[in-house]
Amino acid sequence: MSRLNLALIALAASAVGLAPPALAHQHEGHAHHAEIKVDPALAAAVAHPLRKEDSARDIYRKPDQTLAFFQVGPTMKVGEYAPGGGWYSRLLGIYLASKGKLVGLFADMSAANEQRQAAVQAAAAKFPSEVAEWAKQPAEKFSAFSLGTIPDDEKGTFDRILVMRAMHNLMRSNIADNEIKKMRELLKDDGMIGIEQHRARPDASFADSDGSKGYLREADVIKFMEVNGFTFVGKSEANANPKDPANWPGGVWTLPPTYAGAKDDAEKARLNTIGESDRMTLLFRKRA
Repeated sequence: MSRLNLALIALAASAVGLAPPALAHQHEGHAHHAEIKVDPALAAAVAHPLRKEDSARDIYRKPDQTLAFFQVGPTMKVGEYAPGGGWYSRLLGIYLASKGKLVGLFADMSAANEQRQAAVQAAAAKFPSEVAEWAKQPAEKFSAFSLGTIPDDEKGTFDRILVMRAMHNLMRSNIADNEIKKMRELLKDDGMIGIEQHRARPDASFADSDGSKGYLREADVIKFMEVNGFTFVGKSEANANPKDPANWPGGVWTLPPTYAGAKDDAEKARLNTIGESDRMTLLFRKRA
């Protein structure tokens, strides 16, 4: 589990420039299966030699199709919420370093104890140098801050914010409303949030879709974002995995890459035939 995910859980305890349209035949407010066109600069970043180790997971995470669907261009200012282990940070660092801007957005820990606040502040402080090392770029090209201390000059300046497999932590930590509203403040008037999230079955019980097992229902996420000031632009099935039953007793962490509870290599091999989780890939525009 990433350091930020741990911080989110701790908070719950303590608080009880490019971008031609990537979506073919898209109409705002309607789910659809989109034909996704990948920008050559993005394709080059995905294929970059610095991603040699990370690329093994591309088969599951479809980063080229995902970022293209989110209409992320190389000249944009992009916020990555809950950077965690850095898998997307490394790719975005390569893609945006030349002409764009990558900003790590860390959770608002103002309701947590001083130790937890200090941990998040330290993580944010380290983020620019970490991404710089991964992307082999100057640290000045990257920045980070906590949503609890948003600088005034950052508000209304972001083209995109990405929330990658983190919505369940916001929901189960009871901080989703606060965090999403803070992200909305950061976006330009036409800015958008892209969400990739482990997907529960449409008829899943509350216990299987409240975030405690990593899964959320797609309709619930869409409604939540609409209530919090966003228009649903559309969805992609790039990260769908029909092999995932999404009802693991131990949660999504049963599957790769965590393999929680796997007793031996044979069990891991069986889980590998399923792959990573079934995921929704949703795009929302800031509503005026």
